[in-house]
Amino acid sequence: MSTLRAAALIAILASAILVGDAIARYAPRAPHLGTPMSSDEVAKWNITVFPDGRGLPAGHGTAKEGRALYAEKCASCHGDKGQGGTAEDLVSGPIPPTADRPSKAIGSYWPYATTVFDFIRRSMPPAAPGSLSPDQAYAVTAYLLAANKIIGESDEMNARSLPKIKMPNQNGFIPIDAKN
Repeated sequence: MSTLRAAALIAILASAILVGDAIARYAPRAPHLGTPMSSDEVAKWNITVFPDGRGLPAGHGTAKEGRALYAEKCASCHGDKGQGGTAEDLVSGPIPPTADRPSKAIGSYWPYATTVFDFIRRSMPPAAPGSLSPDQAYAVTAYLLAANKIIGESDEMNARSLPKIKMPNQNGFIPIDAKN
């Protein structure tokens, strides 16, 4: 091996050792941002609901119960009958969206009733996301499903009945586990 090659190899090895030493020396001094979450805090956010109903909490609600909650907590943004306002419309006919009519209302767009529940429970109302009890989230979901003529006014929504709802646009989506 030539002297030049040997010197280059020594320089590369020395650089690698110095970089490794610097990483080991300064990594522990990296900023520690935030604080670890308690198990109660994790449980509050660990509320994922899957299309098949896994993750749905205990509770129940009907459209009749949901009507008053909707008027109190939703109508100011979504309109008194879900027709839209400062926020999206929620009620429509069971016509899937098209390029000419890109509505994402519940009756025409959403593929699973459990997703409607999950969104309401997680993020509504905007000023207090996550503040609805499971019974309230089931009731508002039932009200919106009934307003879209997907279920009857007196149908009770709960962890057993909600996953069984067949949404009008369910076939407009490709399941994540679909085979090509």
